[in-house]
This record gives sequence, C-alpha cells and structure tokens, in this order.
Amino acid sequence: MTGPLVPFREIVLKVHSRCDLACDHCYIYEHADQSWRTRPKTISDEAILQTARRLAEHARDHALPSVSVILHGGEPLLAGPARLRRICEELTQALDGVAALDLRIHTNGLQLSPRYLDLFDEFDVKVGISLDGDKAANDRHRRFADGRSSHPLVIRAVELLAQDRYRHLNLGLLCTIDVANDPVAILDALMELDPPRIDFLLPHATWDEPPPRPDGSPTAYAAWILTVFDRWDRQGRRVPVRLFESVLSTLSGGPSLTESLGLAPTDLVVVETDGTLEQVDSLKSAYEGAAATGFDVFTHSFDEVAAHPGVRARQLGLAGVSETCRKCPVVRSCGGGLYTHRYRTGTDFDNTSVYCTDLEALVRGIELRTSAASVSAAVADDAALGTEQHELTWLLLAGLNSELAGRGGEDWDRAWELTAAVERADGGGLDDVMAHPYTRSWLLDALDALQEERPGATAAPAARLSASVAVAVVRGGPDLSVHVPYENGALLLPALGELRFTDVAERGTAEVRPVEKGLLVRAGGVERRIDRLDEPAADWRPVRRLGRDGAPDLAIDDLDPYRNCFGVPVLPRLGLDEAADWTRRLADAWSLLRERVPQQAVAAAGSLSTLTPLALSAGDGPAVGRHGLGALGLPLHGDARELALALLRGHRRARLSALLDVTDLHAGDGWWTHPAPWQEAPVPVSELLAGAYERAGLAAFEPGSAEAALRAVETLEHAPELTLDGKRLLAQLGEEAARGA
Repeated sequence: MTGPLVPFREIVLKVHSRCDLACDHCYIYEHADQSWRTRPKTISDEAILQTARRLAEHARDHALPSVSVILHGGEPLLAGPARLRRICEELTQALDGVAALDLRIHTNGLQLSPRYLDLFDEFDVKVGISLDGDKAANDRHRRFADGRSSHPLVIRAVELLAQDRYRHLNLGLLCTIDVANDPVAILDALMELDPPRIDFLLPHATWDEPPPRPDGSPTAYAAWILTVFDRWDRQGRRVPVRLFESVLSTLSGGPSLTESLGLAPTDLVVVETDGTLEQVDSLKSAYEGAAATGFDVFTHSFDEVAAHPGVRARQLGLAGVSETCRKCPVVRSCGGGLYTHRYRTGTDFDNTSVYCTDLEALVRGIELRTSAASVSAAVADDAALGTEQHELTWLLLAGLNSELAGRGGEDWDRAWELTAAVERADGGGLDDVMAHPYTRSWLLDALDALQEERPGATAAPAARLSASVAVAVVRGGPDLSVHVPYENGALLLPALGELRFTDVAERGTAEVRPVEKGLLVRAGGVERRIDRLDEPAADWRPVRRLGRDGAPDLAIDDLDPYRNCFGVPVLPRLGLDEAADWTRRLADAWSLLRERVPQQAVAAAGSLSTLTPLALSAGDGPAVGRHGLGALGLPLHGDARELALALLRGHRRARLSALLDVTDLHAGDGWWTHPAPWQEAPVPVSELLAGAYERAGLAAFEPGSAEAALRAVETLEHAPELTLDGKRLLAQLGEEAARGA
C-alpha cells in the first residue's frame, strides 16, 4: 500500500457486547461474524485505561487537534452509569491538554433516563438514538426477543433527550432503510420528533448476501431514498439529513460527509470489550474475522493498526475502489459505496457495491432535482459574475478591518470611519473604486502581510484605503476633505493618476478634496490644483484611457503599484510616444475582433476594464494574476492580430479565473488526469477545463480551436470531478465550440 499513514480521529469503543433487543437486521448478532459470543460483556478497567493512554499517545504523536470517541455496543447503556462514568473520566483525563475530546454514544434508547443524561451532561457526551420510523416500521425489525414492540420506549427516550435541559446533547436519529416501509411515512414520523439531524443507513449486505428487493428493481433503494428526498425538499429541508447533505456536498466539489459515501480515507478504529483492536464494525457482515487485525490496546499502538493492510485498503481514495468504479462519473459522490457492501467470495472487496445501481441512480436523481436551483448565475451571466466579484471584494475589505481591529492605528480607524461615511452618503463612487481590479490585489497583499507578520503590515493598509476614499469623493461623492498618507514623494490615487511632489517632504500626509471637475491637494504647506483629471499637468500623471477609433474605453494602468500581481514583471510608466503606439495597435486589434468575432468582442469589452503592459514578448500571450475582475496584462509589442488573439485569450482566462473565485467548477482531489487534445501527457481537470474554455472562445477566430475544444468537452463529460456549475459551464462550451466549428 502506498501513501502516508492516516491517523485515527475517531474511536468506536465497545463498552458492552450484549443487547436488550433482538433486531433481525443487526450486523453484530445476525450476520457472518459471531465473535461477540467469546467477548466479555462489559469492558474492563484495564482496557479502558489502556485505550485512553493509546489514544492520547496517538493524538500527541500526530498533533491531532481533536478526537472523537463513540461509546458503542451491543447496547452501551447496559454497561451502567458507574462504568460509563469511569470511561468518561479516564478519557477526559488522558486527553486533557493533548487534544479536544468529542464524546458520543449511540444507543437504542431503551435504558435512557435522567440518571444517564445527567452523567452525559457532566462530560458533554452527545447522544444518537436508533429509530426506524413509525411504530409499524420500527417493529418490523427492532423488537425484544419475545416479540414485544420497542417503539414506545424509544419514543420516550427521544422525547426525554429533546427536553430543554438535555437538548444540547442530542445528535439526532439513525434510521435503517427497509424498502418495504412507506418512505413518506418514515420521514414524517422522524421529522415529527424534531431531531437536530437524521441519518438514513442502507442495510448491510454483500454480493454473497444481497439486500432484499421485493419488487426485483435494481434501483429500489434509490427510488425509496429519492421519495424521501422529494418530501424533505418540499418541506424546506428544515432538518439536516446526512445522506443528502453528503451527495449535495460532493456534487458541489466538497467532501463526503459520511463513511458510507465518498472517497475520503477511513480514520476510524474499533476497540472491543476485551481490548482487541478491529477495523470498522460493518465488516462483520462480510465473513467471520473480516474486521480482525490481530492487535490489541495492551501490546500495540494505534499506528500499528493504521498500517494494517485492511485499514490501508480504505485509505487509498480512488485507488482503493474497483476499476469499474474508477471510470464511473459519479464515483466522487458514491465512493464505490461502503467498503463492506463490495464483498464477494473470490474477489473480496475488489468489486462495485452491491448497491451500485442504487447509488448511481441516487446521485443522478439528486443532481437532476437540484441542478437548476444550485447552479450559480455567474456561470452564464456576466452581470451576476460582476456582482459576486464585487461582493467578494467588500468581504475582503471587511475581513481586513477585522484583522486590524485594535492594531491598525489612528490612520486606519479614521480611514475606516470615512469609508463608512462616504458609503452612506453616496455608495456609487465608492463602489466604482472597490470594483477597480487592483483594489483586490491590495487587499490580498495586505491580508498576506498581516498573516506573515511583515514589518509595517498593520500601518500600510490605511494609505490605500484613504486614497480609495479620496477617489470616491473626487468622482462625485460628498464634499469632504480626505487625508491620505503618501511616501517616496508621490501620491497615488487609484484609477485616477499620480501626483509627484518636488518641493515638500518625501513622506507625509496630503489633504485631498474635490473641486469642480478636478481635485485640490495640500501637502507641506504647498497647494496643487488639477482641473482636468484626464490631462497631464505639472507633476500630474493621469491614468490613460484606450477609447479611440472605436475601441472600448479601458484604463491603461501603468501607475498602480498593486498592478504587479501577474507573476510577470510590469513595465514602468510608458513614454508618450510608446503609449500612443501601443494604444493605436490595441485599437487596431479591437477593430479586427469586431470584424471577425463581434460577439466575443462585445463580451470582452463588457468585462475588461483595465489593461497593463507587461514585460512579455508578443508570442507569450496575456497574463492573469491576483486581481479583481477586469484586469489583463498584455505584451507591449505585437501586431494587431497578435494583440487581438491576446485580448481574446486574456478575456477568457480572466473570466474563468473570476468564476473560480466565486464558485467551484471542479473538485480539487487530484486523483484523475485526462487526455488533452493539444498535448501528449494527460492533465488534471483544471487544465483541461481551462484549455477547453479558452479554445471555445477562440473557435471562430483561430483555426483548429473549435475541434480541440469539442474533443476536450467530450472528455470532460465523463469527468467525475466536475461540479454542477462545472457541468453547466461545460454545456455552454460545447454549444460555443460547435457554433465556431
């Protein structure tokens, strides 16, 4: 087995090996492994003490911030309050100062009483109760040995746990699925109890002992669960259901939230009542000894168990599922199903799940039901993308203010108060400044500096924020004067220009206020008045604009210090002739785009706001960096066609980068690579999607791009990593490439 050892973060501690119910679907007593018969009924003091020591050792060695211990059985409450108290005390003492301890207990609830719950309240033990629905459903399997119903006692336990004084201990309900029961009645019965969470569990089965299918349908369990999903969705999803949340999470590129689905490595070990260390309990459904490791807490560490081949087999992610599963588009969500459910004599666990058809139908069914409502509007709508990007910038600014709370100094506090005042008076001008792409670069750099504790990190942000507020005021905000710190003899006003000081101190504070269509600056007793912001004047260097010969009105920003965010060296301020020549060639490039690909030209003009010259050669193409929506770094040289191609490519790269800022188009697992039409070596999904997106945008402009994009789209249609948003984008790319073919 390859890959790093995965430490255990969850321990199932068997505190009692017998049960007071005789459930006919129980994997411990009714399935293949009968090892419970030879084990002590109650865990010993020695096993408790040694388990606590081993767990603390494991947590310390792996620097685990927290560990979970689930008290289990049989029926754990049969161990009695005194034994449970001893367990809680030993674990709490051993983990004190080592790792946070999350204690839980899973019970059938029959013995639950205030005596137990007061104990659990003392040690903050969370309680999960097994209940299969209404009385008829629960009595189908969960009865006493003499056939009596357990339902009234379980309901009493659930109601006791729901009381105000114990509600904080309530984990929720665990329900084992039986397709013979009415799914709507089951959900309604569980929801009526108002649990904090519901877990639906597939009954344990293998290919040797498959699950019952009364109607013979290969997707009977999927149909049952999807009926529950529809009811749950119509009711407003008011109670979380772990199974549904897990599928929705993985469809959005997130992790699995349950052991029974997804590709996350197992991090669970079982301690039996005799101190034996075993793999996950459900393996007892496969065959006698399937869960055994040969280890115990008295002579072996948890690390030794974590290195056991059986445990390692469930820590390999994609490599740990069958070849059929590895090729399946829904494998990120189903994960090949629960490991136990893959067992078949002769091939062991190298199979698909015995619920394979159900799991695929379930994932696709939830995707079909949720995709329209779940897909971000930003995927297809530039205006929506702009709004989300703008909100992201404001969130970053709020985050920076939180980071600077109490340590930003008077300059920051004053700038923040002024920002709030200007926003209240006229949010439009400030919104425009916040939408400037290099505002994002500044915010990210400031947050990085704080995290890295760079010198001056707490003082520097005030200057840029003050300058941004000054720009908002000058552009038509309230008639206020804004004090802006400056240094190196230059006052930079983002998106407007730079004022050079030649007769005052190199560093100081300038007062900026609006005057008619310009601005007035006072610094060191000297006053500067700029009447035309778009024209050069003594010591004033404005941000130039493109906006000529039919080209869009874009800023040519070669002043802003935060433009240095592309990973490529920026060029210094262009000379007059150099700037005129570049803008002429850019205007020619736009003319070519309007002629050849008018739709793409309009789209690029609508989403770009700022062009910055970089130290690139003509063949290097455009650059996209750490900035907000709208900026593009371009080579200074190149003819009209080369610059047109750079603008098209840059627009696509910039939009995709902006989209990835606000939504997940694919998961970042890194388990898959895919063939790319434009190179020999396979690439991760991020590169293939980016290449397809760019080439689809070039389809009508550059020969061969449409064909390459269509081939990439065909490959991506089977990629398990794509989220719902990624699939929606892929559909757009297919249509776009087909039009340009």
